[in-house]
Amino acid sequence: MLRGRNRGRAGLFDFPRVAVVWALAALAVVAVLVGGVIARGTVVYADGGADARDKVVDESSGGMRGYALGVLRALADDGGSRWARYWRARAVCDAAMGAYGPDGGDRGPRERFLAALVEGVCDGLEGRLWVNPGGYLPREGEEERTVGLVASERGAAVGYVLFTGRWHDDVFLVDPLGRVAYRWPMDLTFYHGKMLDNGGILATTNRQRRAFEFDAWGNVVWEYVIPRLHHDFLKMPNGNVMLLSKNFKTREEVIAAGGNPEFVHENGLDYDFLVEVRPTGASGGEVVWRWSAWDHMVQDFDPSKANYGVVAEHPELIDLNYALEMIRDYRKISPNDWIHTNALDYNPELEQIMLSPRHFSELWIIDRSTTTAEARGHSGGNGGMGGDLLYRWGNPRAHGRGDVGDQRLFWQHQTHWIAPGLPGAGNVLLFNNGSEFSGDYKRRYSSVDEFALPVDGYGYRRDEDGTYPPDELAWTYTADPPEDFYASVISGAQRLPNGNTLVVDGTTGTIFQVTPDGRTVWKYVVPLDRRSHMRQGEQPSVWRAYPTPQGGNEPVLTNTIYRAYWYPPDHPGLQALDLTPGGYLEELPDVFDLAHAAFVAGEFGEQVASAEFDIYLDIDGDDGARRLNYFKQPCAEEDSQAKFFLHIFAADAGDLPVNRREHGFENLDFNFDLSEVKGSEDWCIAMRRLPDYAIERIRTGQYTDEAGELWRAEIDVNE
Repeated sequence: MLRGRNRGRAGLFDFPRVAVVWALAALAVVAVLVGGVIARGTVVYADGGADARDKVVDESSGGMRGYALGVLRALADDGGSRWARYWRARAVCDAAMGAYGPDGGDRGPRERFLAALVEGVCDGLEGRLWVNPGGYLPREGEEERTVGLVASERGAAVGYVLFTGRWHDDVFLVDPLGRVAYRWPMDLTFYHGKMLDNGGILATTNRQRRAFEFDAWGNVVWEYVIPRLHHDFLKMPNGNVMLLSKNFKTREEVIAAGGNPEFVHENGLDYDFLVEVRPTGASGGEVVWRWSAWDHMVQDFDPSKANYGVVAEHPELIDLNYALEMIRDYRKISPNDWIHTNALDYNPELEQIMLSPRHFSELWIIDRSTTTAEARGHSGGNGGMGGDLLYRWGNPRAHGRGDVGDQRLFWQHQTHWIAPGLPGAGNVLLFNNGSEFSGDYKRRYSSVDEFALPVDGYGYRRDEDGTYPPDELAWTYTADPPEDFYASVISGAQRLPNGNTLVVDGTTGTIFQVTPDGRTVWKYVVPLDRRSHMRQGEQPSVWRAYPTPQGGNEPVLTNTIYRAYWYPPDHPGLQALDLTPGGYLEELPDVFDLAHAAFVAGEFGEQVASAEFDIYLDIDGDDGARRLNYFKQPCAEEDSQAKFFLHIFAADAGDLPVNRREHGFENLDFNFDLSEVKGSEDWCIAMRRLPDYAIERIRTGQYTDEAGELWRAEIDVNE
């Protein structure tokens, strides 16, 4: 359990009690005696969206001295939030207790002395840092918990989890007890976001085809427009941003490149490409590198066309015809989607990029040390192969080798290198969905798989049969029985410092930690559906169902998320945030329940220039958004310039963005523009999304630059 040791039983190390104050002083002396801090690795990978991926503390190499220094560092870190310091120290305490066992083990006097000091400090963490962790969930005697934190046991890695609900504008960070530790309020709905070292968020939105960087308060500090942006992105160690996008070829161009006309869609084909952008100013950027899948193809269908060759002899190239028949059968959802890359990762030590081409059921590794010109060709870079594939694994059939029995991956997600300093560092970790549209498909369960790469310098070894090893996994997680765990789409996994693995079943909004032996020790069910917050005891409903090859349908629930990311308490991004925990998402009042009676059409109606505005709360919008609708009738062309303010007074001021708390309300100015106005001769409408937290009062109105406020209305949603 994530709580302090029970004071009523014998001490963990069976050593006389030491006062907390004396223990802290003694620890300071110990720090001087043992000297130094625990060394940390300098190479970091971009697998989990954070720029700092090191361990909370390298306690394993330093013994009890390492634990003592770890606790001392956490308590003495004045630059960090007290809650981040608390959970950081709590993580070291839990690790010490787990490593030394209930009787302290067979230790010498020096180790037992240090152990007693650590135990004394750990017993007093809450008082020392003036924090109240609150009750452990679930509590005895409560009803069965369906959402929020539903399991937490000893052995769970202590840290914060970040996620974005599919229908919600905000990005949420929850603490180890499932409470909202921080919220980034935003005006756009994102696929997912990743926290940066400064406490900001990097995110993309498919609808607007833009990449955004937000500061710690949700303000846009940089944006970049790129056509057909999709799925994933990376903040590179040099500050650049790697973006994944699509380009298009007509049917005629695909056939000229060697595509089989029987399977080429009448509207042509989409293919993936990468761009690395150096941000400039508040918007825009300089493209410093490109890679395109279209430059690295082979086909053995038509010898008279381009790219002809023996597919099995060119594993470094992409078979143009491999997935065309499959996506033809999947055409109702993705009629032109040839590759469907859904994940990116970067290894700065090797200067290589890992891709997850879903429709090939493989992972690919390419060389980033190339120039853009070399990336278009077949030579150059550290690996000497230009932009060709250095490595591929998961489905030998995709490059003309093997049969269905050799396939290991099935529409996988979040392929990445395990970062330095973590158990399994350098290995590949991925979410293997177990879903694929193929006539000879047989698997229908999900797993999380880890394997070691056959690295050979900057290249990778191949077996005699022309395929890439390995044949065996280093570690895998499945349910018992396997069919009990199945996410047909999205989802992901992440290795944690204590050896656990964070698993994300995106189709059910479920985030959980498993130990190396497969035990679930922490579990959180996202309590956000298409309307607002789910209540405890409620179950999410089915949002949509994906057809299966067997003729059935696999449900995706309304609390779906694309990914979630775990961050250690000493992550630099957390130090910039006020992590005072708020309430549980599943316990916050539903703004619809509170405000529906107040927001009726015409209640805020006001005569303005012979026209009337009607404002009401939209409960059942087609996209599930929580919003206010502003209607005007009749609608004139000049109304496109109308400006509105919306002031939200939170029931708990702590829910407001930090930079708005002194004002007492969150300001959501907006106006009609081309993206928001739906017009006819009779009416026009603008919409404003509402935040997720509990609302006490709303103030809204219209204003102009010249005349100031034209009207204002207020309502107390609790009356």
